[in-house]
Amino acid sequence: MESVAGLLSHQVATQPGALALEDTTGARWTYADLDRTADALAATLGQRGVIAGDRVLVVSENCAAAVAALFAVWRLDAVAVPVNARQTARELNRVIAHAEPSAILLTTEVSPDAQTHAETLHARPISGAWGMLALVCPRGDSARAQEDVAVLLYTTGTTGDPKGVMLTHANVRFGGATSANLRAMTPADVIYGVLPTTHVFGLCSVVVAAIHAGAPVRLVPRFDVASVFGALRDGITLFSAVPQMHALLMAHAKSLGLAALGSETLRYVSSGAAPLDPTWKREAEAFYGVALQNGYGMTESTAGTAATRNAIGDPDTSVGPVLPGIEIAIDAEVAGGEVLTRGPHVMKGYFRNPDETAKVLNADGWLRTGDLGRIDAQGHLHILGRAKELIIHGGFNVFPPEVEAALNDHPDVVQAAVVGRSKGGDEEVLAFVQVPNGSVLKPEELRLFVKDRLAGYKQPSHYVLANALPAAPTGKILKHKLIETFAGQLP
Repeated sequence: MESVAGLLSHQVATQPGALALEDTTGARWTYADLDRTADALAATLGQRGVIAGDRVLVVSENCAAAVAALFAVWRLDAVAVPVNARQTARELNRVIAHAEPSAILLTTEVSPDAQTHAETLHARPISGAWGMLALVCPRGDSARAQEDVAVLLYTTGTTGDPKGVMLTHANVRFGGATSANLRAMTPADVIYGVLPTTHVFGLCSVVVAAIHAGAPVRLVPRFDVASVFGALRDGITLFSAVPQMHALLMAHAKSLGLAALGSETLRYVSSGAAPLDPTWKREAEAFYGVALQNGYGMTESTAGTAATRNAIGDPDTSVGPVLPGIEIAIDAEVAGGEVLTRGPHVMKGYFRNPDETAKVLNADGWLRTGDLGRIDAQGHLHILGRAKELIIHGGFNVFPPEVEAALNDHPDVVQAAVVGRSKGGDEEVLAFVQVPNGSVLKPEELRLFVKDRLAGYKQPSHYVLANALPAAPTGKILKHKLIETFAGQLP
């Protein structure tokens, strides 16, 4: 097993003085700087008792210190557990309870939310070459994770319980190399890192890919349209984002009286985590002046499974052919045709959850994605729908059962159903809530109720309150009829 940390060691050996990372704190680290910082942070964690197999939570928003934290954990042969600092305390505590970490690092210098979590957890500030972080070392579980696991990335299962996707060092290295090769990354590129490194897209397809290629990443903690617009006109060559980000950039340009971005360096733009609309795709390509590439993947498949390599103007809205070294198939026995995939990108399984692992991974190594699709005559994969009812809002995964569980906690809610609706290249979260006859509950009350229970990107955009929801004779809510039934109450 070769650690992901070996990618950094290779760059230190070949180009130690080359720029690796820069961020909003003013950090401009070479590969040698990143290497020294990761070593120093690893030493600090080791002194606090972190050993091989331990889990270390990295509660963060994008910055150089967050990347150093990941490599520090890997230097100790421990397991990194990246968690978005924008999660609520309740959500974070559920991950802590399941992962039982030996240490929790928080990027307080760039994230007010991380600072709030640090105060709640009674974490103490630690300063060093990484700048300022906060650290707390709870009593972790003595049981060690499997030795080849690099990261646990938490998703939410159909019951609303968190599931830790175990990605091995081989998974992460493969994902990074595949993404770098797809984008033809070189040390001459400058990559814009706005996708969260706490999610598989930002972690593997951006940061690990860049380090594999020896290219620098400009990290920003959150999407700010004016800042991104300026950056893309200032030396950035690769930009991976989600449709909502692209749409906001085009709207910003229009507000400035500009029809196009006007970058002299941008050469590769990709959109992921949501379907592409053909008209919108043409508008985006006219704006950027380069082809807009699309792809398909999921956390359990280390982000990438298929991706396009289209020329500008190509009307193709598929997610492209399968990536090298990967297999895909369609299970026709599932209504609509379920997409299956196999290869070195497939996760090891769910941490401490063999039952859920067995549901999606078979003995032959095939992963059931839960997504419906077809393969066309050119061998391109088309995603037709999500069997898992996953909503992707602003590039973040929103699982309806988790939102429904938060709403159902309200005493005046009988039951809730949450679905997604496509809007402007993104998906919005819609909540349909059954209340008792005579209830005076208002949508504003529900907004306040879930504010501290759900991260902002999980909170519904619109609420529909009704005395009854469309249901089958068994009582099961017919989610596919919700939007149609209440169309008159939706904006």
